[in-house]
Amino acid sequence: MEISIFSVVYKDLPLEETLDRIQAKGISSVEVGAGGFIGKEHCNPGEFLQSREKFKKFRAAFESRGMEINCLSCHGNPLHPQAGLAAAYHKDIQEAVDLASELGVSKIVTFSGCPGDSEGSKYPNWPVSPFPEDFQTVVDWQWNEKLIPYWTEMGHYAEKRRVKIALELHGGYSVHTPFTMIKLREATGCSFLGGNLDPSHMWWQGINPAKAVRYLNQKECLFHFHAKDAFIDEEYVSYYGLTDMQSFGVAYGRGWQFRTVGYGHDLKVWADIFSTLRSTGYDGVISIEHEDSYMSVEEGLNKAVSNLNQTVIFEPASAPKAFEIDDKFLK
Repeated sequence: MEISIFSVVYKDLPLEETLDRIQAKGISSVEVGAGGFIGKEHCNPGEFLQSREKFKKFRAAFESRGMEINCLSCHGNPLHPQAGLAAAYHKDIQEAVDLASELGVSKIVTFSGCPGDSEGSKYPNWPVSPFPEDFQTVVDWQWNEKLIPYWTEMGHYAEKRRVKIALELHGGYSVHTPFTMIKLREATGCSFLGGNLDPSHMWWQGINPAKAVRYLNQKECLFHFHAKDAFIDEEYVSYYGLTDMQSFGVAYGRGWQFRTVGYGHDLKVWADIFSTLRSTGYDGVISIEHEDSYMSVEEGLNKAVSNLNQTVIFEPASAPKAFEIDDKFLK
């Protein structure tokens, strides 16, 4: 495994300065923002695909520093019920796949999207209860009419270009649990669709991230991992619930908060997650995503790097040694 940093935390800085800051923390692997909600400040796939000069300059920024791009991220909602928005997010995903293929980058990260409840909807609809039964009807329609057809086509588009798509398991979107990720994988029949697991989104849904790792790896569909913690505030969650609709701008007083690694759960919990990753076959990127409203960017990243250096398993396991029993002990 290797530690990475998600570059959008420095989206207000030029790419070159961003890479220098990341490298100064001892990190040489970068997850690059490339569209959708997170913007294209560091990477505009459409521009780079049309201009070889811009493409070469972008790639050289990493090569000259001995750094690598581990994935392109373009989080958006390609199933948005408003056609114009859906088309824009779809274009971002498609161009990210095309650019990744040109760069030799093995994967992109995005969201599954969430449709509305009918063809005439204006806004996404994310049912969270099986009752009343109307919600079950909505979910069936979303999956059969929107989610499965779209990702069957997009998954095979990416497969032809040898680029994996890691869908982040995220509340508010149709794929948000190990079950929904595996369900989509099996429904589309596309092995190039898999999951991006962010433990913070598991914890606030009441899911054990280590168990989620095991479920996903059993189906060989864990492609990426975001290192972000979450703190469940027992006082406020008892009032607002886990589906707290307060803005993330409310730094204090939400039912739960995003935190830097080690500030929501102790390092033994994180060590157990990394041990499960290793034991079930994941040996890829651990990408730090900073969204801790209690800390500055620099402090949050520095503490995350320090805590991950103590818990991530970097080297291959040693081969077990054979022990010989002295014959005299057998007499």
